[in-house]
Amino acid sequence: MNAKKAIYTGSFDPITNGHLDIIRRARDIFGALTVLVIPNGAKNPLFSLEERCSLAEQALAAEPGVTVATADGGLLADYLKEHGYNVIVRGLRGAQDVPHEFTNAYYNRAFCPKAETVFLPARPEWTFVSSSAVREAVRYGADVSRWVPPCVARAMSEKYRK
Repeated sequence: MNAKKAIYTGSFDPITNGHLDIIRRARDIFGALTVLVIPNGAKNPLFSLEERCSLAEQALAAEPGVTVATADGGLLADYLKEHGYNVIVRGLRGAQDVPHEFTNAYYNRAFCPKAETVFLPARPEWTFVSSSAVREAVRYGADVSRWVPPCVARAMSEKYRK
């Protein structure tokens, strides 16, 4: 059996407890997992790519078998081929995520034929947690500590205090 190198990609602006749950579950399935923090040109990020990578590293510091990497653009398929990954892990919060994620899986497979996408459904407690909702709540002064790691809650408070 060939070893499967798995990667979980996202903009992680910011990383949430829902992301952490998918990361841990995927790591347990594949034995190891790389979390790839990527830019997203369609979004206006709160945190820089470097800040998002640092927050992911802090949140995952105690997780064996999980590494954090960053890419500054280009096709994910090119990154997969260059670094020898053959499994892309994606979380699905609900039916609203399916069309977008299936389209991405199709294109990733078209540009990297060895790539397989594995979908993990969000646990019920994380179904409605999204990075954008967390950013919006903090912008209005809400406490989001139940939805994000402590390092992220602190960083968001500092960012909005400025």
